[in-house]
Amino acid sequence: MKTFPKGSLFLALLTIFIFSVDGNAQILKKLGKRAERAAERTIERRVDKETSEKTDEVLDSILEPGKKGKQKNPIPNKPNPTGGEQGGTGNDQGGINNPADGSDNGPKTIEVYSKFDFVPGDKQLFFDDFANDFIGDFPSRWNTNAGGEVVTLGDSPQKWLEVKSGFNIYYIPDVPQLPEDYTIEFDIAGVGIDKHTSSTAQLSITLSDDDQFKSGRNFVFAEIPYCQYGAVGITVENSINGKRQIRSTVQADIRDEILEMPHVSIAVNGQRFRLWVNEVKYIDVPRLVPTGAVLHTIKFNAKQFKDGKEQVFITNLKVAEGGVDLRRKLISEGKISTNGILFDSGSANIKPESMGIIRQIFQVLQQDASINLKIVGHTDADGGDDTNMALSKKRADAVKNALVSVYGVDGNRLSTEGKGESEPVADNTSPEGKSQNRRVEFIKQ
Repeated sequence: MKTFPKGSLFLALLTIFIFSVDGNAQILKKLGKRAERAAERTIERRVDKETSEKTDEVLDSILEPGKKGKQKNPIPNKPNPTGGEQGGTGNDQGGINNPADGSDNGPKTIEVYSKFDFVPGDKQLFFDDFANDFIGDFPSRWNTNAGGEVVTLGDSPQKWLEVKSGFNIYYIPDVPQLPEDYTIEFDIAGVGIDKHTSSTAQLSITLSDDDQFKSGRNFVFAEIPYCQYGAVGITVENSINGKRQIRSTVQADIRDEILEMPHVSIAVNGQRFRLWVNEVKYIDVPRLVPTGAVLHTIKFNAKQFKDGKEQVFITNLKVAEGGVDLRRKLISEGKISTNGILFDSGSANIKPESMGIIRQIFQVLQQDASINLKIVGHTDADGGDDTNMALSKKRADAVKNALVSVYGVDGNRLSTEGKGESEPVADNTSPEGKSQNRRVEFIKQ
């Protein structure tokens, strides 16, 4: 066996000890910095949570009061054997009805609402909540190269269309010619989505120059992920004359939102493409939409969902022409009318996606302290005259309450009135007509 002098062995051990201590010191120093940062993040999250809880209490009387949690992964109802309907949508404004337990996730914080900048187009081009379609039928105003049927989820009367999964399966609504500036809104729901759902499971919405079942030579699409075991992000891509110019995935963790029937909003202004999920804007690409080509078709496509286990549904599709700044119109004309302020079915609970419009009204009042406004609510013809008259007044009061409580507007500058169904601006027999009649007016006093 080979031996070492005692002095050499001592020096070797001393060297190892010194390097070990120094290395551990460096590691401990790094760990100390990480621990400090982690502690800071923990404190910030706790403060944010407590602040959110307090501000939620303020908004409980305005936005969906008394609700505490949404039902996740509702069960789709099977069609009646007779093919009849399983309930109507009532006097709805395109929102999702509450699940069977009557619960909801409650309002978001004041900060979120005050910064939500989506404003729907002012001229409605298309709206479909499948109210005129029978449960079990494919909707009359859509086309597909697969199949599908209108269903209800849980005990809610709201109707939904399943978007079946497949790479070349498309669902195409009969939307008329799209202008240069327009908005698209819809609600989505997932059933059977869990931690085993694929990282590539997604629902895409495409704007295309092809009116059939291909992507087209000119298009733009956004992919909404359903993966639950990791934050996948939202992907956007375009094609100009058959060549891809942009493909990017924006970091976004929407795993919780995707389980709770989120509202998706899209705004197209020339080349600019923006997308919100609920009240958060995730996509804002200034030159994504191809120019020189007419993207006249909207298509929905679901991919990589497990057959028989995972399902994706869509409802309340609304397409409207944009381009009019409501603030300028109110100041110059003294009156505006909008059907972009949405409420829960048969109630005066304001939907979160409506706050972009209410924010613009606040900006007008903030800019000119001499302006006073009358807020007038209108309904469609569903329901009794007296019921609609009372509901329209409550909805006008709810908008006033939002301006006062969320934005601090002096309540003395605002008056309210309800007109019920007495002053329709469109036919009450079609989904588009009813949606246009459900509106809120702001009139300078």
